[in-house]
Amino acid sequence: MIRFGPAGIPLSCKGRTLRDGIADVHHLGLTAMEIQFIKVNPLTRRALDEEIGKLPREIPQQLIVGVGEDASSVAPPSPEAFGQPLRRRDSITTLTWSLAKDAADLDQTKALARGLDVELTLHAPYYVDFFGSTDAREQSTRQIQWSGVLAQGLGARLAVTHLGFYGPGDRADSIQSLTEIATDLAGWLGKFSKGKVRLAIEPSGHPDVFGSREEVLELVRKAKGTVPVLNLPHLAARERTSFEEAEELEPVVREFARATSGPLYLNFSGVEFYGPGEFRLTPIKRGLVRFDPLAELLAERDYDVTVISSSPLLEHDAMYMKLLYERGLTRRWTKLHPPAVAKPPPKPAAPVARAGGPRAPAPKGRPAPPRPKPTRSSAPARPSSERRARSKRRGGRREGGRSGRRR
Repeated sequence: MIRFGPAGIPLSCKGRTLRDGIADVHHLGLTAMEIQFIKVNPLTRRALDEEIGKLPREIPQQLIVGVGEDASSVAPPSPEAFGQPLRRRDSITTLTWSLAKDAADLDQTKALARGLDVELTLHAPYYVDFFGSTDAREQSTRQIQWSGVLAQGLGARLAVTHLGFYGPGDRADSIQSLTEIATDLAGWLGKFSKGKVRLAIEPSGHPDVFGSREEVLELVRKAKGTVPVLNLPHLAARERTSFEEAEELEPVVREFARATSGPLYLNFSGVEFYGPGEFRLTPIKRGLVRFDPLAELLAERDYDVTVISSSPLLEHDAMYMKLLYERGLTRRWTKLHPPAVAKPPPKPAAPVARAGGPRAPAPKGRPAPPRPKPTRSSAPARPSSERRARSKRRGGRREGGRSGRRR
């Protein structure tokens, strides 16, 4: 099965709530949507008196993502703490997010998406730094964990993230450290969501940021519970290639599909290259990377894939990619089932009339010739010499009669 959708609420959506965006995606004929969790506004405080004794998800108008005992620090999300009633000394961490207000809001959005058959995924905040200060590393970890909490509440199957810059030392050491971090985060996410949400690692188009093709595939092979994201514009910018032919794309798609247990997750948009490591995402029709060869490849192979439009045009390019894919399916169907060549019908044989028998019917399409009318007398005609002799005798009789009267 293949799905198409935008990375965010459609631009043409009149409402700006998350449920408005999901409904608009469905009305446009799309079946996927990547939710953008970009701005993070956490607040840590003590539990209020009216909140004590209630489960964290039962608190109205509060999107709780962490419960702990120390109010001076941000508590990590814990499945055990979320399943127990709040106590007097507990500290809670809430988020101010424009797309959801509380756990009940998340449940309603999840029910709507499932009812409309729109597959949801969630992208974590883009700024991640695991090699900076201790606060920066802790904040990056918490942001990915909060993304997992929201993804679990929304019924999303993936929490997508980058892993940030390399460390100041050797690059191999940075890759090893990031592999361990991703393994810990994927293990925590699998435990918190009971295996329903997985951590998706996205490649990067900048050479100073973790995420080449080989690095992502090697990390997901080592870190259990992670899946790769095939972001073709980022790979094109990183490798300075435009993937012009389907034969050039096929090994890349096959590698990422083999490393993914489940549907392949694919991001696409147009891209323009500048200096080393500099690029810009553009609409598909203006970019250096075309979707046509990828649509041909997806139509010729039975891939299970979700295609997300990260183009500035969002849903417009998502629908354009779906159109190109459907054209590829039409060409494939025509190859497998060519139309039969219509042969001209054989000409009917001429009817043969039998002597003394009934007249053969005239062929269809032409009127039957009129039959001759029968004569009144059936006596045979006299010969012509006898008729001449009779006419002479009659003429002589008439002359004789006339002469006698004159005398």
